[in-house]
Amino acid sequence: MGDRVPSRATQAAPVGDLGRRLAQRRTELGLSREETAARAGMAPGYLQYVEEHPTAAPGAGVLHMLAEALHTTVTDLTGGDAELPPGAGQGVRHARLTELTPRECRTLLSTHGVGRIAVPTVTGPVIVPVNYSVVDGAVVFRTEPGSTPSQAAGCQVAFEVDRIDDAFSQGWSVLVRGHARAVTDPDEARRLDEQAYSGPWAGGRRDQWVRIDTYGVTGRRITV
Repeated sequence: MGDRVPSRATQAAPVGDLGRRLAQRRTELGLSREETAARAGMAPGYLQYVEEHPTAAPGAGVLHMLAEALHTTVTDLTGGDAELPPGAGQGVRHARLTELTPRECRTLLSTHGVGRIAVPTVTGPVIVPVNYSVVDGAVVFRTEPGSTPSQAAGCQVAFEVDRIDDAFSQGWSVLVRGHARAVTDPDEARRLDEQAYSGPWAGGRRDQWVRIDTYGVTGRRITV
């Protein structure tokens, strides 16, 4: 394979489970394809091939080099732990728990993804996951009218997002407290439709926007 690769603007989207996991891990670490290839001691063109061809089957040695370059494990790259809950690994000695600054919390929160919202209901608090975005400093998500997440509207709620790195027993969490309200203004809803990071993974008709205007954000990080 040659070393010539397309620019980031023209690179094809990764396909196949391994390709998507490689690209996702690179993104988490802020590494380009070229930087990752250099760390792993391989040609960028070969890494491009592995990421963009679902039939690519690199050997154990290549997978180990990639896992080491990306500070993860072969099991994680190949999806062997896809059905395991995060945090199943053992903690390490001399770990340190530090408080995140509000700015750090908002930076991590703005990476988007899946968060968990604690919703007060008539039978008690319920915690459910939602796909969310951050727009104008507020946490927003789209749900189905009458669903559990929609019951957050008009209530004081807590919203939590975290990331766990099982390979290194590290991670962080951010907790948001705020007031949730249903978005009823058509112009505001249209703007959220345009700016949302992604649609709900659950699919279906989920056209009720809920906005959490925050009044408190805290976070913690575990490092080794």
